[in-house]
Amino acid sequence: MIAFVRGTVADVTLGSAVVEVGGVGLELVCTPNTLATLRLGTTATLPTSMVVREESLTLFGFLDEDEKTCFELLQTASGVGPKLAQAMLAVHSPDELRRAVAAEDVKTLTTVPGIGQKGAQRIILELKDRL
Repeated sequence: MIAFVRGTVADVTLGSAVVEVGGVGLELVCTPNTLATLRLGTTATLPTSMVVREESLTLFGFLDEDEKTCFELLQTASGVGPKLAQAMLAVHSPDELRRAVAAEDVKTLTTVPGIGQKGAQRIILELKDRL
């Protein structure tokens, strides 16, 4: 598991950043908020979460540990994979997501593309005690 990446920002695109670490460029899939903080040529330290699939290894980068923890916890809900968890963090901060789940605010969760009424209710039910 790769806990974090520290290196020079080599490239920033709409959905990812490349950070050069020891001569190797690692692509990190990030939320727009995280990407907005990165500048080419500067040194960045990003907490990461690696998602291993049969056909790929994907490294997700985060602004801070809180965002990373929230990302990993969101994926424990059935029907929530890494892409949907990242979309949730792109729309809402970890604190907003915690508030929405604690208050059973389905409307807030359904503002995320890919989450409907039933999906929001399931997320609330499964994560209310953990998020």
